[in-house]
Amino acid sequence: MAQIVLEQVDKVYLGGVPAIEGLSLDINDGEFMVLVGPSGCGKTTALRMIAGLEDITAGTIRIGDRVVNDLPPKDRDIAMVFQNYALYPHMTVEQNLAFGLQLRKTPKEEIKRRVLEAANMLGLEQLLKRKPAALSGGQRQRVAMGRAIVREPQAFLMDEPLSNLDAKLRVSMRASLSQLHQRLGVTTVYVTHDQIEAMTLGHRVCVLRDGKLQQVDTPQNLFDNPANLFVAGFIGSPAMNFATAELVRDDGPAVTFAGFKLPVPAEVISSRRGLDGFFGREVILGIRPSDFEDARLGDGKWARLPVTADVTEELGSEIHVIFTIDAPPVEQAASAQAAAVDESAQDVAIPLTGGKSQWTARVNARSGVRPQQQIELGVDTTNLQFFDPATGLSIGHKNAPATAAA
Repeated sequence: MAQIVLEQVDKVYLGGVPAIEGLSLDINDGEFMVLVGPSGCGKTTALRMIAGLEDITAGTIRIGDRVVNDLPPKDRDIAMVFQNYALYPHMTVEQNLAFGLQLRKTPKEEIKRRVLEAANMLGLEQLLKRKPAALSGGQRQRVAMGRAIVREPQAFLMDEPLSNLDAKLRVSMRASLSQLHQRLGVTTVYVTHDQIEAMTLGHRVCVLRDGKLQQVDTPQNLFDNPANLFVAGFIGSPAMNFATAELVRDDGPAVTFAGFKLPVPAEVISSRRGLDGFFGREVILGIRPSDFEDARLGDGKWARLPVTADVTEELGSEIHVIFTIDAPPVEQAASAQAAAVDESAQDVAIPLTGGKSQWTARVNARSGVRPQQQIELGVDTTNLQFFDPATGLSIGHKNAPATAAA
């Protein structure tokens, strides 16, 4: 096992196109680190640079106690698991597992021991004589992981290994990956565009955007304390709701937006460094869907927001209430890109609200709310998020500078 350290790493392609800019990241020995972000953010490029499959333009990469900038992939003592499995179709499972060790002139008895150990760990004992064509997608992925495990490397590098599996199988494979990491304890760097994978697998998650590090933290801290609008909009499903608002002092601190007014608890003001400097000024307000509840079912002390449900999505254990507020969508660049996380601009949802914003509330299924019904939503205002409209940075985040009053 080994620590992996990236220090001010850059990658610039021919023509001056930057893919990674100034990436500094410490991945601890035995840690499961997930790199996440929208398509084209540089996460796979970063992984390939650690593996040695991409040259770096500037900076330093260390694996263990060695600088590996100029080492070829075979000398870095890492094992990769790819999205497409890359199994040899003419070889059996056993031969696929053993092939890399044979190339390294590993003794036959040692190869046999490692192959059987990996097969037992991954439940492949009954499949050793089959060829890849006779395996399901999940079985092929387990063989690909087994081929990495038999190497007994210092680190595993995984590039979207579950993306070709169906939804149900992905859930079970996520659990298997977590159990596997607990058992092996090998440093793992995992790339995905799926934030659910990132949140469920990672000890820490590194969020990238346009080749730049946005925030690296535990999954819960990313959710509770996003550093900026991009992270706030990218992490969490459904996504955080945003609106341009004004922070005011009336009978007490409050935030006004789209004809609504929500009290802001004093502890929120005091706990967010610099927020008191924004009274009388515009801020960007963020409210997570999970901080709403049908007022009839929620905490009676919560603030109230009367709305009309445009669409309801019944998910069995909960209902997503989609409603419109009379305020234009937030146009800060970071939040715009966070919303457009699909692989092409053609996949971005078409706005149908005519200068208004669509918000989502997640309420208990017992609410029974239906489309076009009026509903009074309770809002947990202790979890309100505030962002500087000029910079997109979270106001009062531990890593964000305090902003003085204008």
